Amino acid sequence: MVDALFQAAPWWAWVGFHAFVFLMLALDLGVFNRKVHAPSVREAAIWSAVWIGLALIFNGLIFRAEGSQKGLEWFTGYVLEKSLSVDNLFVFVLVFQSFQVDLRHQHRMLFWGVLGALIMRAAMILAGTALLNRFEWMMYVFGGFLIYTGLKMLLVEEAEADPTQTALVRAFKRLVPYDEKGGHERFWVLRDGKRFATPMILVLITIEVTDLVFAVDSIPAVLAVSRDPFVVYTSNVFAIMGLRSLYFLLAKMIDRFHRLKTGLAVVLAFVGVKMCIAKWVHIPTLYSLLVIAAVLAGSVVASLAWPAEQDEAE
Repeated sequence: MVDALFQAAPWWAWVGFHAFVFLMLALDLGVFNRKVHAPSVREAAIWSAVWIGLALIFNGLIFRAEGSQKGLEWFTGYVLEKSLSVDNLFVFVLVFQSFQVDLRHQHRMLFWGVLGALIMRAAMILAGTALLNRFEWMMYVFGGFLIYTGLKMLLVEEAEADPTQTALVRAFKRLVPYDEKGGHERFWVLRDGKRFATPMILVLITIEVTDLVFAVDSIPAVLAVSRDPFVVYTSNVFAIMGLRSLYFLLAKMIDRFHRLKTGLAVVLAFVGVKMCIAKWVHIPTLYSLLVIAAVLAGSVVASLAWPAEQDEAE
């Protein structure tokens, strides 16, 4: 597995990329967001623009160093992961509302959530690329799973579960000393010399589990675009890193994009079909990118053109 990583990119590229990521995380939490506050729409918009700009610069480096094919694969993977990650925002809103997390504490929680997501994504991408390279038939397994997931999203209306009442949350409260009123500023608080977990830990666990569930869909989808671990991983990381600022930018109007889930379902099904027929029919990366962009843009336009009933009532 490790050999596959260094075949995709030299060691200094991996080290340099992670050094850049951790530097940005340190600046984010230790400098720009050292004081707990609720990010304004302007601040969220600036950071969203910064992350998109950094992603495009990095994509330009991929184009220059690896050629147009790798560059297109990276950009397609980034757009795909970014789009699928938007679906996470719906769940984040529900989680924060259910646990009654104040807006000024949400940024710090998403920070730790992103840090955990980077570790999980790295492990899943490494395992996924290793499986595909070793067992060609896994392509059909991943493709079939994406088709199933897409059809399920299209045809099955799932009720929203209460994040505070999941089996994992109930088990945690039984096994770990827990202070319901511990707040969202620290993971642990001291009460009469005894350490208690706070709701912040439960929120973080819920966010991490949510990301893991979404990664099960998104990682195979990006692997359908490229099997290069460096391309897949770095495009994933850039998409995730910009997710927090995008959350604060869209949180108040995320419900308006009610048809986006339909678009994402179509995209997943398309990518799944692409994986399953790849042996016989080659769909160029550029065509895949155009299809994905058209479907997602269409779902956003449809959401705004035909708003949900509750929006019309307001």
